[in-house]
Amino acid sequence: MTIDPRRLFDTPIREVRHAYAAKDVILYALGVGAGSAPVIDELSLVYEGKLQVLPSMAVVLGYPGFWQAEPQYGIDWRRVLHGEQSVEIHMPLKAEGVILTKSALDRVVDKGPDKGSVLYWSRRLYDELTGDLMATVRQSSFLRGDGGCGDWGDGEGVAIRALPEGEPDAHVMLTTRPDQALLYRLSGDYNPLHADPAVAREVGFPRPVLHGLCTYGFTARAMIHTFCDGVADRLRRLDVRFSSPVFPGESLRIDMWRQAGGVARFRCVVPDRDVVVLNNGYAEFVQP
Repeated sequence: MTIDPRRLFDTPIREVRHAYAAKDVILYALGVGAGSAPVIDELSLVYEGKLQVLPSMAVVLGYPGFWQAEPQYGIDWRRVLHGEQSVEIHMPLKAEGVILTKSALDRVVDKGPDKGSVLYWSRRLYDELTGDLMATVRQSSFLRGDGGCGDWGDGEGVAIRALPEGEPDAHVMLTTRPDQALLYRLSGDYNPLHADPAVAREVGFPRPVLHGLCTYGFTARAMIHTFCDGVADRLRRLDVRFSSPVFPGESLRIDMWRQAGGVARFRCVVPDRDVVVLNNGYAEFVQP
């Protein structure tokens, strides 16, 4: 049995009010490995004395939880994969405050009864005090068990761009911790796939995998180090396609191409397995 797109779109995702403080900013930064790379000065990401907020933290602020597992949506949640992710920063994130988020289902693209479908959805983050739009978060979910439902909606998805040809202009090597997923999940993504070995085996993995959005945060750190002189607020957009899982404890190599106009392209590779785990990466940053 597949999803009913009309019923899905008629079932709103809860709005969320999220109050957070400096310790939450630090916990998120630790969850994506900040402070663990000796070649990068990241004290300002993990120390309240001069705290910066990683722009990628927008993915956890006002997160409505793993709503796709809730029965009213009718989704085969055990076969859901995170497909693509985009964060667009409209105003620098504050080190503490209250965020209001409004989520929307944008589009379903049916790939066929045996191939699943792609669900595009988004949420917008507003500063409760001022009403300002702080960030727009877009993503796609590959619903492997819900093909044959028909297309629905006409909203915007995540733009995917091919990488440049030729050798990258820069590389950054970063290493995840064996307990990285257990640390990252404390920022709000409690999907048991990332903690419970039995659940991981049930869906075909030998052990729990790292959250794709944790790997995403690692690439944000690489962009800030390479193109933003360590100033987190200069990173304004980060788009990726998730192509393969990372296992906690693995090392990552982020390959980057600088382009004109404050744009960079990138991919993330696990060198030990020669596997691209994030692809078609696109970043925008403010030039000095």
